[in-house]
Amino acid sequence: MNFLAHIYLSGDNDLIKIGNFMADGIRGKQFENYHPEIQKGIILHRFIDTFTDAHPVFRQSTKKLHENYHHYAGVIVDVFYDHFLAKNWNLYSDEKLEDYTERFYKSLQENHTILTLKTQNLLPYMTKYNWLVSYQTVEGINRILTQMDSRTNNQSKMRFSTHELEKYYPEFEAEFTIFFEELRNHSQIGRASCRERVSSPV
Repeated sequence: MNFLAHIYLSGDNDLIKIGNFMADGIRGKQFENYHPEIQKGIILHRFIDTFTDAHPVFRQSTKKLHENYHHYAGVIVDVFYDHFLAKNWNLYSDEKLEDYTERFYKSLQENHTILTLKTQNLLPYMTKYNWLVSYQTVEGINRILTQMDSRTNNQSKMRFSTHELEKYYPEFEAEFTIFFEELRNHSQIGRASCRERVSSPV
């Protein structure tokens, strides 16, 4: 899953959200150097990714992209699924997406010193262009995928993948809806497991 889903699935704890959000840049046991609540977020992120990558519905979505995007198919579906979460946000939260994301950006700024360097460098661009809200539109998703493609020297061709999104839009949305309901339930188990694994202060 991509940024918005990871944040949402973290529950209400700001530090768990932050840990989940920046977990991709933290390898192996490096997570043990962080505050216990950040650790929980990192562990939860890995828990979510493992569940996602093995899920048959997620794999069904990636099959539509394998021919053109090969091993980037999963990355692209992660972004597509964030689009459907943002688009249908009112089905998953009583809080407006704009208010939810503004609170998260503020939390990142208030905890700037504990963020990874990668996250600190990302934050100004993320807030300036309001990435999380921009996921609501195909145009916004295309901008994100174009930025991601540029980081591969345009080798991934991800910038073109919104063609498949539009072509198979109902199928992708139906697959997301089925998958995300299961993931929400599974993430509750993951949060409980994280609390058991991390209990003492750093």
